[in-house]
Amino acid sequence: MAKKKAAKPVKKKVAKKRAPAASPTRATKPTKARSVPVPANPDQELAAIDQELVGLLNRRVETFLKKVAQSESPQETLFDVQDDIKLWTMLESMNKGPLSTVELKSVFRSVISAGRQRVKNTRVAYLGPAYSFTHLAAINRFGESADLVPVSTIATVFEEVNRGHVQYGLVPIENSTDGRIVDTLDMFTRLPLRICGEIQLHVHHNLLARCDWSDITEIYSKPQALSQCRDWLAKNMSHARLIEVTSTSTAAQLARDKPGAAAVASQQAAVQYGIQIVAECIEDNRNNMTRFAIIGDSIAEPTGHDRTAILLQIPHKSGSLSDALQVFKKCKVNLTWIESFPLRSPEIGYLFFLDFEGHVTDAKTKRTLKELESMADRLEILGSYPRSEPLN
Repeated sequence: MAKKKAAKPVKKKVAKKRAPAASPTRATKPTKARSVPVPANPDQELAAIDQELVGLLNRRVETFLKKVAQSESPQETLFDVQDDIKLWTMLESMNKGPLSTVELKSVFRSVISAGRQRVKNTRVAYLGPAYSFTHLAAINRFGESADLVPVSTIATVFEEVNRGHVQYGLVPIENSTDGRIVDTLDMFTRLPLRICGEIQLHVHHNLLARCDWSDITEIYSKPQALSQCRDWLAKNMSHARLIEVTSTSTAAQLARDKPGAAAVASQQAAVQYGIQIVAECIEDNRNNMTRFAIIGDSIAEPTGHDRTAILLQIPHKSGSLSDALQVFKKCKVNLTWIESFPLRSPEIGYLFFLDFEGHVTDAKTKRTLKELESMADRLEILGSYPRSEPLN
């Protein structure tokens, strides 16, 4: 009988252990390279980004229009200062460059302005002509989509607002070098308009010309601009005659058209009129700043960061002004600006323009105004409005 063959033992399959990762110094077998996404063609990438931006910008405007439509007070929503403050604060905290926050604000301001124009045509009168510093301030506040109307005098700005031809006016009120703007303060005594906002703009003057430095024989600009550069001009351009004109824009046009002429004007004017900048930032005060008032008939809501402006006439007798100023100390209100100018009537005395921190709805401000009213011959509240941050 044949013997049966013994069955071969079944080998159990054992999972192989993974070899330890090779150290950087140990030679290893070449491995298959991982697939790395190939960078997109820059033109294709830009096109994709632009497409996304178009959609997002239109979506932002549509959402803004929806917000205005659902608002109980559409006019206030259109120019809600609190919304602007929140947006600028957010941009400041989120921005990591390479765009500066100022550049980002410019982009957003244009989009916001375009949205506002779709609700209501916003007309703003400003002291022109175009590319004057007041025009630049108007663009900064209202955007280029707004209907910006240049006029020739500060008085005309006030009259256009008072007649209802425009919703807002923009006028210079104070300069850090030359002080008060008399024409603006005088108009507040004549017409019942309010200050509903302010813009603080760093004013940088440049020497513009289409000829060489040595060939300049005349320098044109408005009186305030020449005054703000008087030391630099005396030191560097003593051979040239200084000639006053109505605006820096007019000066730039003359520098473009007249041989041997130069202008003191803005960088934007140089671009607009195609003139070379011979010397940059020639203002004597590197912190040269002009404050502009936005005038209208609206009342700005409190923001917690406000100013109030008033006109005050007190009895023309010894100690009256001292007593009035003591009220601010007593009520712990910070007085930020005071200017005086004589009454135009036969009556002897002065009107005082005062600016101080706080809003008319604040308890401290109410107490201050009540006490001032009890000792005043005339007290007019010109407005409470949010304090602005300086713009470059």
